[in-house]
Amino acid sequence: MISIYTLPAIDATLNATCAVLLVLGYSLMRRGRIDLHRRVMMTAFGVSIVFLICYLIYHAQVGSVRYQKTGSIRTVYYTILLTHTVLAATVPVLASITLYRGWKRKFLRHKAIARWTFPIWLYVSVTGVIVYLMLYQF
Repeated sequence: MISIYTLPAIDATLNATCAVLLVLGYSLMRRGRIDLHRRVMMTAFGVSIVFLICYLIYHAQVGSVRYQKTGSIRTVYYTILLTHTVLAATVPVLASITLYRGWKRKFLRHKAIARWTFPIWLYVSVTGVIVYLMLYQF
């Protein structure tokens, strides 16, 4: 059985996995490997859904976790956390619209929103790992 306290590490792993999948998916699209791009991006979306479920379960049980360090690192942490949180709230909507347009082969509209979705989703995935490391490891 998984302990509730292992969920932050699992979430960080899921965020890192998602970041790798996003970069891979982008690379595949740039190389014209559209079918593989589609599968990788759907996998990234699935990984993000699993992350969100684990995240919600953890915080429903534990509540919020305070950052304990002081000084300028505290400002850095909260700056990263703020940008991460605000942008994370947009990812489910942006990713859903982007995936829907790609799935329906509305490629011009897909590309138009993917230009925004990709960097935001990637930033959220990477900063999720950074927040975890700062909060639980350092």
